[in-house]
Parts: sequence; structure tokens; C-alpha cells
Amino acid sequence: MSTQKAYDQWSSIYDTNENKTRDLEAVAVRKMLEPVLFRYVLEIGAGTGKNTVWYLGFANRILAVDLSAEMLAKAKEKIDALGNPECISEFAQADVTQPWTFGEACFDLVTFSLMLEHIEHLDPIFAEASRALMVGGHVYVGELHPFKQYLGSKAKFEGETGEVIVQCFNHHVSDFVSAAQKHGLQLVDLQEFFDVPGEGVPRVLGLLFRKG
Repeated sequence: MSTQKAYDQWSSIYDTNENKTRDLEAVAVRKMLEPVLFRYVLEIGAGTGKNTVWYLGFANRILAVDLSAEMLAKAKEKIDALGNPECISEFAQADVTQPWTFGEACFDLVTFSLMLEHIEHLDPIFAEASRALMVGGHVYVGELHPFKQYLGSKAKFEGETGEVIVQCFNHHVSDFVSAAQKHGLQLVDLQEFFDVPGEGVPRVLGLLFRKG
């Protein structure tokens, strides 16, 4: 099953099934972006809008992008229900492994949440992110920690005919950092998030880059 079809199917239960990684990444993005000022957000991998809703409290404009049209439909329902007139919220279904059409130097924050594990080659993704970012802007990455991947953890859910495992690629911490630095993005923060603070293997890796 393709990644797009898997997430289309997952969308109906994504917000309600038990998902420790989803929930902990929501904690990570809020903690890591708390000190960052942002107004124009390009959210890659918006999913059902778990983070989009939070961005609404700070941004003037959000462009929420996802490969899954069904996931985006859920996000749009959430945002429309809030009726926030202070923020322009737009939604785009797109494959970000293809050239981006989201504008050059238009955003002061680009975010990736639990989606780069589904991308085999990071270099072109960071190239496009840097191109879309204003000088001084930030890129946030929140991913299933490589340590969890090494132990066999993957994005999965119970589908209509049994367990569905979404195709994933292992990326080391250095892979993220080197791909970002190649395109003018410097690491300014790295944090690891645990199910129980300080115990066991970290579940979520958080990275924050800044375009100089």
C-alpha cells in the first residue's frame, strides 16, 4: 500500500487510536517553538491538524500541506470549526518529493512533523525548505527517534483487514543535520523526548534549524 493510501485510510481513526509518538511529538513542537517568533507558517505533514490548531494562536498565515487528501480534510474541519478570523489558513495536497510551488522566501517557519521518515532522500527536501524560508526563519523537524527505528518501530495502525505498516526509511541524526547545513540551515536546538523523562530509549527527536 502506498504511503498516500495508508494515510487516507488511517485518517478516520488517527485522532482517536492510541499513538504515543503522535502525542509526544505534539509536546515536542510546542516546547521547541515556544521561544520562536513566527507569523507565516508552511506546515509539511499537517495530517489531521494536531499542530495546525496550535499554530493558529501565533501565526497570521498557515499553509498546511499533506500527501493525504483525507488527512487534510480532517484538519480543515478542525480549523473551520474554530472560525479564527485572525489567521489565513490554507490547505494543499501535495507530494513534497516533487518541486514545491509554495513560494520563495515567503515563510518564517517551515515545519515537518512525523513525515520525513517516509522520505528516502532528505537533501532535496531541505533544499526546498530553505528556498521557501526567509532569512532568519526557522525549520522545525519532529520525528520518530532513530533509536526507536533501530529497534524496529514504524508508523503503523490497525486497518480494515489487519495491521498496516507504512513504508519508512531510517535516517540518522547526522543525516538530518548534514542535509540541512548543506542548504544554509544551521542547527540551533536538538532535544530528545522520552515516554518517561530520562528513562529508556527516546521516542521523539526534535531539531530546530535557522537560516542565516
